[in-house]
Amino acid sequence: MFIHRLEEHSWLKLLTMEDAESLFALIDSCRPHLRQWLPWVDSTQTAADSKTFIFQGLQKFAAGNGFEAGIWHRGQLAGVIGIHYMDRVNRKTSIGYWLGESFQGMGLMTKACQACIDYLFTEQGMNRVEIRCATENHRSRAIPERLGFTNEGTIRDAEWLYDRFVDHVVYGMLAREWKKCE
Repeated sequence: MFIHRLEEHSWLKLLTMEDAESLFALIDSCRPHLRQWLPWVDSTQTAADSKTFIFQGLQKFAAGNGFEAGIWHRGQLAGVIGIHYMDRVNRKTSIGYWLGESFQGMGLMTKACQACIDYLFTEQGMNRVEIRCATENHRSRAIPERLGFTNEGTIRDAEWLYDRFVDHVVYGMLAREWKKCE
């Protein structure tokens, strides 16, 4: 089982089927907040939908092609961070993440990203990690900026978000540039 301590009361843990109710409850508790930037919120209507997501994440993990991990704080599920894929030929991948509204501002996501990036560069031999964020999602953009990622440009109309297209900023980090932020 994949578990990584972030700090005394916070850790990352691979999401398992037993987490489906907690995951759904977290999503359901902050739908308006999450819906601003995440296109899947409306289609997550039951814990069964969360089970499907978790099952797909476990399949990725078993295939060595990424994972979905819960970010836990003081025994509560606070959010999710995922490695979308593992392109082993080109040694690159991308990270996606979200945090429940009441867990923001504690540094949890920065620490979770830092742990995943360390893992990707040191244990998985990746050369490039990418993070894409909607241009107007300032909280999400703050993470790669805080971690020293390079803003590599904007992709116009990158994602359909319910009733409009949003542009994405692409951030990249190369293994030779990565310095663990303390």
